[in-house]
Amino acid sequence: QVQLVESGGGSVQAGGSLKLSCAASGLTFSSYAMSWFRQAPEKAREFIAHISRSGGNTHYADSVKGRFTISRDNAKNTVFLQMNSLNPEDTAVYYCAALRSPLLGYGSPTNYGSWGQGTQVTVSS
Repeated sequence: QVQLVESGGGSVQAGGSLKLSCAASGLTFSSYAMSWFRQAPEKAREFIAHISRSGGNTHYADSVKGRFTISRDNAKNTVFLQMNSLNPEDTAVYYCAALRSPLLGYGSPTNYGSWGQGTQVTVSS
């Protein structure tokens, strides 16, 4: 079955950087557009970044644009999220997800069929 495993989370001070990875198995990775979401305590899951199947197109939430970069390595079945200039508002559990169809909008969590277990990112001031 499809498995997505995130890693790279941790605790960092404001202004610092982290790079998250999401390793995929059980699917033809290059056939799936991928996204990162995050969820802070008592808040809804929030879209933050999306990358097309080939990696040629990316989209970001306004809250992370210019600070975060999504990328993928189809040969290694892995999607990445480079996070720079982190601030306490970025504290959340970060999830990667595979979009069920390229015809679906990337911003809604309901359009994703497979999710990882999440990795915690904590940014202190």
